[in-house]
Amino acid sequence: MNDVVPLSTLAPHEKASVRSLSGGRNLISRLAALGFTPGAFLTMVQNFGRGPLIVMVRDSRIALGRGEAGKVMVEREGNHHGREQAK
Repeated sequence: MNDVVPLSTLAPHEKASVRSLSGGRNLISRLAALGFTPGAFLTMVQNFGRGPLIVMVRDSRIALGRGEAGKVMVEREGNHHGREQAK
């Protein structure tokens, strides 16, 4: 079973890849425009457990509200079962 969790649960420096997005059409479009697309690799930069968090995705630092981050489902690194990370 894969470890798929909301982005908001990742600890600082933890790496993951985007699996899916949920929410309304506007939110999904906004997240996709920021680089949160299925398969995209990311690193949690800052997550204090409350308030906004900062994520590095596609060589950009993105600040997301906790509610937005909860709509991004990610698979933690190490659970890719041998898949290569594409740059």
